Amino acid sequence: MQANHLNWYTTKLREYLTPDEVRAVMKKSNFKAMLEIVETWAWIAFAFAVAGLFPNVFTIIIALFILGGKQLACAILLHDCSHDSMFTSRRANQIIGNWLGGYPILQNLDQYRPYHREHHMYTGLDNDPDLSLTKGYPTSAMSMVRKILRDLVGATGVKAQIGVIAMHLGILKYNLGGVVERIREKKNWKESIANAFKNLWGPVTANLIMFGILFLAGAPWLYLLWIGAMFTTYNFSLRVRSIAEHSVVGDSRDPQQNTRTTYANFIERILFAPYHVNYHAEHHLCMGAPSYNLPMMHDILLRKGFFENANLEPNYWAIVKMAVVNKAAGA
Repeated sequence: MQANHLNWYTTKLREYLTPDEVRAVMKKSNFKAMLEIVETWAWIAFAFAVAGLFPNVFTIIIALFILGGKQLACAILLHDCSHDSMFTSRRANQIIGNWLGGYPILQNLDQYRPYHREHHMYTGLDNDPDLSLTKGYPTSAMSMVRKILRDLVGATGVKAQIGVIAMHLGILKYNLGGVVERIREKKNWKESIANAFKNLWGPVTANLIMFGILFLAGAPWLYLLWIGAMFTTYNFSLRVRSIAEHSVVGDSRDPQQNTRTTYANFIERILFAPYHVNYHAEHHLCMGAPSYNLPMMHDILLRKGFFENANLEPNYWAIVKMAVVNKAAGA
């Protein structure tokens, strides 16, 4: 087992932030948390409304991209609540993280939390469960186009959702990084049904509620956009976000070099950077800091010189170019 990064994060945090500054960035606010969640679901409602009121190819494409970006937001809310960093109450993090984060995208906190902790412990190392999401870059322009096309036509989503169902059934080990590992213990059909009920009752219920709301609004067909986005644009948003956070870094084994912060404009925040997840170096340095405090933490670290030896990029387009052009330039 490789040494993990957690002690390094603790030491580096004390080096750059005073105890008062640490307390400030760790301070939780239920009001700020709910504001961020309301914003996410307001965008989801807007996407449904635009497609429902003005149904045409253009509005449906817009809705699919917004929904894909906001499904990523649900994943980030799940992520933040797995750290118990959004709300002052652990119970609130558990309930809201599931019902407004994990369940709508067929995930849950109980499975996600232990898996994600491994990512923080071993970021960029062989033990990192998310390593397959970020390796393989930079790549050629044609390879990047093929990856994005697979995302947008649903090929990536079909593979991913089959894997998710197999994980919920207890057939595959839980891993969201694309690693397929069969659980050795054979399970009979009763055990698989029990696993499915335990892991899927919440996601199924949350999606039935969403369908019911759209049905009562007179447009049940809009639920197909939610499913369509889960198979297409969500995977596109997830890919770009993953590249930005941990790909094409100087030294993947160095905790200060293996994670990147990326500034995001309005469109990029909708598609790739919900809940200030673009301040990712800050999150890894202090994973218990609420998302709404990460911009403040960034300003402190920037002022104190942390990013003189860390990764900071101006926008997501710079990330995409970095993930493509470098390999061609070095060929």
